[in-house]
Amino acid sequence: MEVVRVLHMNGGVGDFSYANNSILQLKVISMTRPIVEEAISSLYCSALPTTFTIADLGCSSGPNTLMAVSQLIKTVDNIRRNLCNNPIEYQVFLNDLPGNDFNAIFKALPSFHESFKREMGDDVGPCLFTGVPGSFYGRLFPSRSVHFIHSSYSLHWLSKVPEGLEENKRNIYMAETSPASVLKAYYDQFQTDFSLFLRCRAEELVGGGCMVLTLLGRRSEDPTSKECCYIWELLAMALNDMVSQGIIEEEKLESFNLPKYMPSPTEMSIEIGKEGSFVINRIQVSKVDWNVYNNNDESNELRAGGYNVAKYMRAVAEPILVSHFGEAMMDELFIRYGEIIVDRMAKEKLEFVNITISLTKMK
Repeated sequence: MEVVRVLHMNGGVGDFSYANNSILQLKVISMTRPIVEEAISSLYCSALPTTFTIADLGCSSGPNTLMAVSQLIKTVDNIRRNLCNNPIEYQVFLNDLPGNDFNAIFKALPSFHESFKREMGDDVGPCLFTGVPGSFYGRLFPSRSVHFIHSSYSLHWLSKVPEGLEENKRNIYMAETSPASVLKAYYDQFQTDFSLFLRCRAEELVGGGCMVLTLLGRRSEDPTSKECCYIWELLAMALNDMVSQGIIEEEKLESFNLPKYMPSPTEMSIEIGKEGSFVINRIQVSKVDWNVYNNNDESNELRAGGYNVAKYMRAVAEPILVSHFGEAMMDELFIRYGEIIVDRMAKEKLEFVNITISLTKMK
């Protein structure tokens, strides 16, 4: 699997597009906003640059992309006005893998500029946007050119599927039935990738620059913990059902594994300490319900909620699944997946665990 080529969210504005199924990610951005605002405010006040450069890594497309960036710019500009400083320029780098729907972002920019100007008035400097396609597990920007880096719900994806997963039979990610060798392979790949990510960002940030990273993770030190693996175990159940019925070949399933790792705060802290370029300002662990659409427990609402979970998972996972299994069985797969999720949500409260970490580069 060539992750750089196949890993992207569903583009466009269709029923299964990421643009129409990213309310979970929006909620997480809103939940972590105080940490982001604290970090970027402190940075601006200490540096007072005349050009402020922001990078959003794993920006995806849809309404969340420009909303997240606009919040960052507004936070800085409101502080600038309170300090009675002159307007500054904002350089914004929007990064994602090449398969991302960058065209949708560029088409949205004129209306963004128009509404932003209406809200902020004339006393605001130019906001200059640049799309940067490429993997964040490598260099993206010139040395010492970026003040603030933001990334939400992207860094749990690995650069590639770990090697040595042949014994991970009938699983698509780490699970309780996965042998120790599989768990080690995933952890080794996480260590390799995250340390490379940190080294690259250390080169690109100015001295004293900041990063706020939010990703799916876990509180437990057990990498097969239900809080990080369960959503994918249920998808594996749907795939296994289709294997049993001859819809999918067994060999196809046994050769598929997801390129992701949901770490614990301890695992992240260890790698940050080993790399040595950053000070950890804050680590926050938060939870968000799988069903972010409502909190109504009545059966019809619960059923709709389960299928909505399957829809937003489809918006995220469909491209990578299609690259391996083909497009023809996607509707059937996600119908089955939705039914499994509805059943489990009726029996237990299911939540994602998020890790948000605020870092400052040493000067």
